[in-house]
Amino acid sequence: MKQIKLGVNIDHVAVLREARQVNDPDILQALYVACASGADQITIHLREDRRHIQDMDVINIMMFSKVPINLECSINRNILDIVNEIKPHRATLVPEKRKEVTTEGGLDIFTFESEVKHAVETLQKNSIPVSLFVDPSVEAMEQSKKLGAQMVELHTGEFANLFAMLNSSLPYSNHSIKELELSREELQTQLIKSIEKINISAKHAKKIGLEVAAGHGLNYHNVYEIVNIPEITELNIGQSIIARSVFTGLETAIKEMKELLA
Repeated sequence: MKQIKLGVNIDHVAVLREARQVNDPDILQALYVACASGADQITIHLREDRRHIQDMDVINIMMFSKVPINLECSINRNILDIVNEIKPHRATLVPEKRKEVTTEGGLDIFTFESEVKHAVETLQKNSIPVSLFVDPSVEAMEQSKKLGAQMVELHTGEFANLFAMLNSSLPYSNHSIKELELSREELQTQLIKSIEKINISAKHAKKIGLEVAAGHGLNYHNVYEIVNIPEITELNIGQSIIARSVFTGLETAIKEMKELLA
C-alpha cells in the first residue's frame, strides 16, 4: 500500500504571529515540531503582500529544516527573483489576489500561458523543480505538461466546500457558501462529480508523466476521499492541522493526519 507524503503548511502559525506583530508563536518552533512529528515536507507561501510568511522566514526555514521545502509563490517577477535566489526544493506556482482570504482557485495556465511558461523556465534554469497549482481537468493536465512542469497540485477547494456544506455545520454559520445553499441531493450529486473530476485528472496527469499532489480545504473529515485516489502521492495541508493543534498541540495534530494518510 502506498504512503502518501504529507506537506505541512505552517503559514497560519505566521498569521497568528503577524496578528500581534510579535515573534510569538515562533515559526521556527513550528518547523521543528512539524519535522519531529513526521512531516514529509514543509509548505509555505511567500505572498506579495507578506501577510504572513516573511522573506527572513523563508531563509531561516530553508536553513534549519530537516525536510524538503515546497515554496508556493505567484508568477510575479520580483517574487520569482527571490525564489531563484533562495532555491527551495520545489516551487509551486499559485494564483494570488491581494484581497482574497485564501487562494480561491487554481492558476489560470491558459490566459497567462506565456507568463507561466516564463516562470517555469526561469525556475528550472536555477535547478528548481516546478509544480503548478491548478483546477482539476484533463485540459489543465495537458497544458501543465506543455508548459514544462514536472508536477501538478490539484486544487481541491470545490470538493472541500461541497463536502463541508453537506457534512458539517457550515450552512448554519456566518460562513455559509451562498451559491452552495442547495438541497442535500443536489450537493451530493455535485460532490460526486467533483471527486470524479479529481480522479480523472489525477489519472491523466500520471499517464502523461506528471507527479500528482493535491491540496486546499482538506481536513480530518474529508481527506479519506482524496487518499483513495491512487495516483495522488502527496497532500499539502495547513489550516485544518493548525486549527486542530489549538486543542491537541501541533505534534498530535500532525501525527493524527499522518495516520489518515497511511
